[in-house]
Amino acid sequence: MSTQAPSEQIGDQAQSEYQAKHRPASEFATRSDYLDHELQIMNPRRWKLNLPGRDFRFELEDLVPALAGTIGIIAMYSAVMMSWADGLTQAWDHINLGKEFAIEVARVEMLIPALLFCILASGFINPRANLAGNHGPMIPLIGTIALAGAHPLALALLLGVFGLTLSYFKGGSKLVNLTSEGVAGGLLVFLGFTGAMSQISDIQSWAKGLESASVAKGSMGYIGLVVLAVNVILYALLARIGKRWLAIPACAVLGLITALAMGAGFDLTFTTEMGLPNLNPVYWWGSTEQGWMLGLPNLQHFIASLPFAILAVAMWSPDFLGHRIFQELNYPRKTEKVLMDVDDTMTTCSLRQIVGTAVGGGNITSSWGTYMIPAAIAKRPIPAGAILLGSLCIIIAILGFPMDVAVWPPVMRIALLVGVFLPLLEAGVQMIRETKDSQSAGICIFAAMVANPVLAWALAMLLDNNGLIGDKERAKKLSFVDRIVIPGSVLVICLVAMLAVGMLEDQFGIPALM
Repeated sequence: MSTQAPSEQIGDQAQSEYQAKHRPASEFATRSDYLDHELQIMNPRRWKLNLPGRDFRFELEDLVPALAGTIGIIAMYSAVMMSWADGLTQAWDHINLGKEFAIEVARVEMLIPALLFCILASGFINPRANLAGNHGPMIPLIGTIALAGAHPLALALLLGVFGLTLSYFKGGSKLVNLTSEGVAGGLLVFLGFTGAMSQISDIQSWAKGLESASVAKGSMGYIGLVVLAVNVILYALLARIGKRWLAIPACAVLGLITALAMGAGFDLTFTTEMGLPNLNPVYWWGSTEQGWMLGLPNLQHFIASLPFAILAVAMWSPDFLGHRIFQELNYPRKTEKVLMDVDDTMTTCSLRQIVGTAVGGGNITSSWGTYMIPAAIAKRPIPAGAILLGSLCIIIAILGFPMDVAVWPPVMRIALLVGVFLPLLEAGVQMIRETKDSQSAGICIFAAMVANPVLAWALAMLLDNNGLIGDKERAKKLSFVDRIVIPGSVLVICLVAMLAVGMLEDQFGIPALM
């Protein structure tokens, strides 16, 4: 008689079933059919050991999201650390941090978290938890966070505690379920459009700046136009032949080659040397003479960090929602078991936030979009690509010099444009199929233009769930808690956090309450 608990027997049977149902790719008419079948027969074990061969397999397509995620995270981490360096240098008289500090901290973030939370957590322990990456919408706020007197370690601890609390009560998945397709589609359209315009503007600004770098070459502002044009053509061709999952590595390489061929190489410098960064937490946080030069946080630092931590966690749900939608749009039917679990992802993001910053990092984490979006397009589940990505991050962090290439504008901006923002825009348009959806989407986009996407999501969700916009029949099926209490609470929390940190000052002239 078996001594296993019923749930363990089911789990073991499911894994044996996956191995039994697996068929070689040669037995399928197309590669796409094989990948669909793999997704449909998988049943990842949550918070238990998953093994290659028994629970999942490595495929050639896994290299694409791994490369895309690596390029994206180098760019994001570098941007975050430079923002911290600039903000803290302005906020404190005794602090003077620069590019070398930013790259060193980024390498710390790429080593330990990659091992613990890409390879071990999402690769082997819970393949339904998406990788913990970077919280892109928070990057523009980092300067404000530093000037407000916040401390990176205090912010990380608060964010981690709030995130773990929300995931424990299944708050993330609840908010995702209460967001209609119209509201979600509008949110994705706005994020995709504004993000794409930002990357295009950055490429143009970079190209125009080349004029003063070499007088002999004359005006070189046209390089940005050529880089964008050739990549638009390549992106369209990849979409035409069903290989859009190759967009990030293919377009990033093309952007690099095009810029070099047109004479922009003088703008690319290699300064990062091979080796390991300082992995001693005491070096980073132990005194005010080394590392971050801030020492350990005190009560004042926690108070200053509080509204930003609330805001960051409040912004997680729409971020997670967008990534899960991408899987749903690109995966075949009967693949619910391999879709990312929002609450599990929130748990790993919270733990990664605490651990990554405690060892010396400064990232503000969220679901890893530059990995999940290409993985969904390539029809691949999380685990194998996560292991490859974590391994690539560790290798590049040790080598050093690839980071200089990845942050070069023709590479970084193109990678973000074709790998994140254009797919977001396309997914949003696909979700707006009916009149009721377009109404909710329109209000969400309008509110995002007036204020910001987080406040817009919260407001549109409240209006939509009460039948004031969108599908009136859907509102009749929701309980009072789902219509009023939860959406209203989210709106109030987001609004108070934004007022506290001054996020509405530019639009409405309302100064920060703190």
